[in-house]
Amino acid sequence: MHTEKTILVYGSTGQLGNEIKELQFQYPLFKFVFFSRSELSITDQEKVKKSFAEYEPDYVINAAAYTLVDKAEEEKHLAHDINATAMATLAELCKTTNTKLIHISTDYVFDGTSKHPLKESDPVNPVNEYGRSKLSGEQLCTQNNPDVIIIRTSWLYSHTGKNFVKTMIRLMNERESINVVNDQIGSPTNAADLANTILHIISSDKWMPGIYHFSNAGTISWYEFALEIKKLINSNCIINPISSDQFPTPAKRPQFSVMNKEKIETTYGITLIDWKVSLKACINKLKNEDSAFH
Repeated sequence: MHTEKTILVYGSTGQLGNEIKELQFQYPLFKFVFFSRSELSITDQEKVKKSFAEYEPDYVINAAAYTLVDKAEEEKHLAHDINATAMATLAELCKTTNTKLIHISTDYVFDGTSKHPLKESDPVNPVNEYGRSKLSGEQLCTQNNPDVIIIRTSWLYSHTGKNFVKTMIRLMNERESINVVNDQIGSPTNAADLANTILHIISSDKWMPGIYHFSNAGTISWYEFALEIKKLINSNCIINPISSDQFPTPAKRPQFSVMNKEKIETTYGITLIDWKVSLKACINKLKNEDSAFH
């Protein structure tokens, strides 16, 4: 009889999936099985069922998602297939097989009109298709399986994949000046910290289903985020603060999406890391890999 528990990770080549891969060796009591989108799309019900039959997972981490916020405005069916419809099936499958599911959602389920950090119980009202698809996924998850843990995160970045941090570094290396919006307020999340938190929850043996908020500590604008990146890479690039109106995008963004993280802190004893500390750790990793600095 094997006592080792199996964790199935979907979306293993995304930012979060990669970070979980890097952390897996710190968790020798678990057997990790990773599926990239090319190996298994969560929209392929038969393949998902086969992966359950073959590996009999104790836990599933769903890090697979459609995350192209602007493109979702035109590809809304695809966004909903991946972020919502597939979640209904996955949540149901986890229920029938008694598998614990952790699903990742987003601060974009909120409309951005709040003046205080958003609690899990605050009203949701997404302002774009991406947010609508993710909210629908949350709802289908909990309807089909009340035992699910959903973690909403915000402004995710990492040393892998496409993200704001890497884009800023590239632009600061290429240009003398750039414009960054200063009226969208939120909290960044280093994907490594999110991965740590997820594995902490799984290894805690304390399963408290429901919705949780997680990001790094701190409240900033994208402009302030860019200034800190500039400082850490010693760039001479001039960064101009602009309003969202001056930088129109196909999808509207919430103006304020700072989340209250007290629930995850108290339930799971999670200590939030300051966003500047986490950003520095990520940029040091990038410097060691050199890719973004040459």
